[in-house]
Amino acid sequence: MHRSNRLFEIIQILRAAPGPVTADTLAEQLEVSVRTIYRDIAALQAMRTPIEGEAGLGYLMRRGYDLPPLNFDLEELEALRVGLSMLERTGDSALQQAAKRICQKIEDLHDPAEWLQVAPWGAPLDDAERGCVSKSGLRSAIRQEQKLRLTYRDEANKETERVVRPVALIYHLECTMLAAWCELRGGFRHFRTDRIWACDWLEQRFVGQGAALREVWHQQNRWEDRDRAFDPTPNAQGTAEIN
Repeated sequence: MHRSNRLFEIIQILRAAPGPVTADTLAEQLEVSVRTIYRDIAALQAMRTPIEGEAGLGYLMRRGYDLPPLNFDLEELEALRVGLSMLERTGDSALQQAAKRICQKIEDLHDPAEWLQVAPWGAPLDDAERGCVSKSGLRSAIRQEQKLRLTYRDEANKETERVVRPVALIYHLECTMLAAWCELRGGFRHFRTDRIWACDWLEQRFVGQGAALREVWHQQNRWEDRDRAFDPTPNAQGTAEIN
């Protein structure tokens, strides 16, 4: 284990411990010598990490201490890089921009990792001129419990207008789907965002109902049924293609 990762692990162990932790215990968990632990503790204290205690008695972290941002170990950094890169495949431009800002902060503090690559192909980018409304706006409507009026075109290009209560946004690799209570059908429907050709954010709200609707939706659409749940293919169970 690299020294920087070991220092990080010492902080994590002390933060999680209910009481003082001896150097022997730390050495056993990190598979290093006790002398190495003493040197690491001294280094952390020199960096003003609020570790209290002494040899023979044990060490503890002062309550209220938190790690500075972006203090991740190597595996966690790589997980962040891959996860953030995969947002390119959601077609959600607002999330993509946020991911780029986070990636830049990581690059400013850590070495680049060009060898970690994620293919950019995935859901269509939200582009109103191409019939794909803003996913950021849909997410906002879900948070604000705001009704939407959708103009939707199914696979056969049949157009319908729906007033819906949005409850969730589901990111598939090839598309993004809006889960909503459809007032026209009196039930939950799933709408591919690349087939929503117009969307009006209505003044009507369903404040206080969002969590309850989402709970019912979860009960009806469980992830355990992986072969069918939220299947974006035409006429799949639970999709908007069922009228």
